[in-house]
Amino acid sequence: MPPRQTPTARQVRLGAELRKLRESAGLTAREAGEMIGANQARISNIETGRFGLSEQRIRTLAHNYDCTDTCLIDALVAMAAHRERGWWEEYRETLPPRFLDVAEMEHHAVALRVAQVINIPGLLQTPEHARTLFRQVVPELRPHEIEYRISHRIKRQAVLHRERPPQYTAIVHEAAFRMRFGGREVARAQLDHLIKMSGQPHVTLRVIPFDGTVFPTVGHGLDYAYGPVPALDTAQLDAAHGSELIDSVAQLTKYRLVLDRMEEAALGPDASRDLIHRIAQDT
Repeated sequence: MPPRQTPTARQVRLGAELRKLRESAGLTAREAGEMIGANQARISNIETGRFGLSEQRIRTLAHNYDCTDTCLIDALVAMAAHRERGWWEEYRETLPPRFLDVAEMEHHAVALRVAQVINIPGLLQTPEHARTLFRQVVPELRPHEIEYRISHRIKRQAVLHRERPPQYTAIVHEAAFRMRFGGREVARAQLDHLIKMSGQPHVTLRVIPFDGTVFPTVGHGLDYAYGPVPALDTAQLDAAHGSELIDSVAQLTKYRLVLDRMEEAALGPDASRDLIHRIAQDT
């Protein structure tokens, strides 16, 4: 079977985790290959997500790497077993890869926690609110490119409406709710949608108020996806130059702490809904 030309972020992550296990065992790619009758190039392709693996091969590699974390091994096996193409693949030729990576990350997360300062989180945006934002992208997008992005964003939101949705927590500064993107009508509809969504049992929306005494933040959008085991968590940073997926233990620990501090600075869910309702009445 030839190597994959465009491995997904999840396939790349599986390979990266196997590389971490190999390096923890103090083995080179050549030594690891010799243990399973493969050459160094084969191991390199596995670790970059360009070659798929069977359950037995993953368990063999984990055994060779002296990994005793059975929960992690089972999670890696599950990652490899999930081979069907996700809905986001239909956008591979029309949107930048980062859009697909985020959708894939959200789809497989067991829980999501996000933080925003100026923008409403993507999974909670109305189509008209999203359209307003995409019209401001630099360089300017063509009309059909805007529609592709809106379509993709709406399909992403299905993760919150499926039979077993992930627990979703959004921590948003009050400034985001007072921005009137698209004018009063669009802004009011967006606020009404947030109030409705925050009433869902699996959705928690918390507001950091203007009159707060502290304001912990990373300065840009942050999405944190919890995996089946902590080692498979992923953080996604959203900046002007694009998004970045992070999986290093040190950075994941840092961003969990940032989110914890932001939650401590935020109003509770009920008080947050009340504040959003008051802002909507004034809009």
